[in-house]
Parts: sequence; structure tokens; C-alpha cells
Amino acid sequence: MMTSMETIDTKVSPRNTRVLGDFFRQLLQNRLGMLGAVLVLVVVAGAIFAPLIITHDPIRIMLGPRLAGPSANFLLGTDQLGRDTFSRTIMGGRIPLLVAFASLGSSLVFGLVLGLIAGFGPRWLDNLLLLFFDTIRSFPGIIFALAIIALLGPSMASVILVIAITSMPIYARVVRTQTQALRNSDYIDAERSMGAGMMRILAIHMLPNVIGPLLILVSMDVPAVIAVEAGLSFLGMGVRPPTPDWGAILNDGYNYINQTPWLVIAGGIPIVLATLGFTFLGEALRDIFDPKLRKDL
Repeated sequence: MMTSMETIDTKVSPRNTRVLGDFFRQLLQNRLGMLGAVLVLVVVAGAIFAPLIITHDPIRIMLGPRLAGPSANFLLGTDQLGRDTFSRTIMGGRIPLLVAFASLGSSLVFGLVLGLIAGFGPRWLDNLLLLFFDTIRSFPGIIFALAIIALLGPSMASVILVIAITSMPIYARVVRTQTQALRNSDYIDAERSMGAGMMRILAIHMLPNVIGPLLILVSMDVPAVIAVEAGLSFLGMGVRPPTPDWGAILNDGYNYINQTPWLVIAGGIPIVLATLGFTFLGEALRDIFDPKLRKDL
């Protein structure tokens, strides 16, 4: 028995290492995927280490250099209140990423749980959960967002709640479809015959098979969430001033675009880079993990 277990242990680790090596090898061969990974790394690192990168207090109002152009002291100029645009842009990346990860993370968890229950549970429960998913999806996204923000007030928590609620049914439906395709598999029937309960089957056998496609879908939804958050802040329904945010910087730049274009550039370029980075990386992950879409087949 000990010899058998030692043989199994020595085979598992090289296999995992080989799978991880194959993943990085395929990612390195995907030029757009590598470009996306670099862009994502730059955006995330800029948000994490923002306090070490900024050159001025992003909310400090300075009376002198209002709407000033780029200079050695102010790399991207200043806004209408004399605040350093570069520092506000760097710090402004924290809000969209926090909103994206918090909202998509919560919708991923709830969608995963409800999707597993709908796909593996009884028919009446499946129909009830489908009705719940369809009810949420039937509301127009913008109207639903405006209604929630009107009730709770404009804030980062309101934006996270709106995105989490509207995204959850999509993930739940994906998990439900995957679960229904696997619930009648031979190894699931074997587990049932050995007395395994529903929770064990869902956690040990279903979850590893449905989490991969779900994570790819989440990674490709990050750019859309960043755009929604920036759009709401642009309209004045996101985070409240004077908190730095890319959408708020765009709004300031739009109001003073005749005096200076730097605000629009400073608010728009990070959104474009983050969108391209997460999109390219998500597509590369899809090509690597989805056998039907892999280019080497």
C-alpha cells in the first residue's frame, strides 16, 4: 500500500508542473495574450502601488496652476481646481478595479452556488431559479442601475450592487448548463451508488469542471464593468467627489475640453489600456482552456 501511494504521489507533482508549464508556454506563444497580460500587470500594479507613484496629493486644491499643461512638476497638467492630473489618474485606477473585482467576485460566488443547485436539484427548483434569473435579466440594465442608485444614492457600494445583481444570472445559467451536462455522467452515477451526498458530488466533482469556463467568462467581463463604472462616474452617479476616478476625470475633461485636452487624455487612455489588456488576456485564456477554440487543434 505504501509503495502504491508513493507511486501516486510521485506522479501527481510532475503532472501538475507539466500542466502549468504547458499553460505558460501557450500563453507565451499568444502575442495578444502576452500583451494583455503585460497591460493587466501594469494597470493592477499601478493601482496597488499608487501611493508610491503619485507626485502630489490627488485631492489637494491648488489655486495657482489651474488647467495648466504638462510640465516637469505636473506630468499631465492640472484640472480646473489645480489638482495634479497625473496623481489623480494613478489613484483613480483603484476604484474601477475594486468595483470590478468586488462585483464580479460576489456575482461569481452567488451565480456558482445557484447554478449548481439549479442544475443538480429537482425540476421544480430549477424552474423556480430560472424564473428568478429571467426576472432579473428582463430589466433594462441602465434603468435598473438608475433605480438602484436613486434609492441608495450614488456611491461605490451602489455601483458594486448593481453590477453584481445584473451579472449573477449570466454566471448562474452557464453553471446550470454545465452541471446538467455532467449530472448523468458515469462517474456521477458511480458516486451516487456508493452513497455520496449531493454536497459531496457538487463540491468534489461538479465544481472543478465548471469553474474554469466561469473564470474565463469573468476575466472577459472585467472591461465591461470598468466601462460601466466609468460611465456612471462620468454621469455623476458613481463615487462622490473629491475621490479620484477615471470617469470623473473624463467628466472634468469634457467640461473643459476647449481649454485643455489633457484631462480627457488622462481619463481615457487608462480605460482603453485596461479594456484591451483584460480583453486580450481573457481571449488568450479562452483559447488555452477551451479545446474547441484552441488554434493548435
